[in-house]
Amino acid sequence: MSSRAKRGTVVLACTVDAVVAAEGPLTSDPKLPVDNGSAAPGQPAQTETGTALLDPPPPASEAQSHSAVQLWLHRTSIFLFVLISAVAGVLLVILPWTPEWTDNYLLLSFPWLRTVVTTGFFRGLCSGLGLLDIWIGFWEALHYHDHQ
Repeated sequence: MSSRAKRGTVVLACTVDAVVAAEGPLTSDPKLPVDNGSAAPGQPAQTETGTALLDPPPPASEAQSHSAVQLWLHRTSIFLFVLISAVAGVLLVILPWTPEWTDNYLLLSFPWLRTVVTTGFFRGLCSGLGLLDIWIGFWEALHYHDHQ
């Protein structure tokens, strides 16, 4: 073993020992108190209590987590969702019944697709999806509330 490797293992061993000494003895059950051995016989051992990394945050910080910027970003995203849903819904309701629906370049290249798209069932299906899209957008707008 080289001198570098020996120094590395010594440093690692010292570091692990220093961490164990700083933290105190470990127990297998996290709910049991740790006995540091520093208490006098007949007196209960004093344990330190602190917040761990995985503890839930205190309730006071929950109100601060929703800042004004996050609130306005949420409001803007809802507004854009409603706007896009309404516009797409109106297009899907009206467009299948116009001449532009059947007389376009894509359908001229594929005649079998033109026969499918020009049927009343397909046009009604697209209009129904448009109505559903409008309804979803306005439902989202009516049921919006700020999280506070």
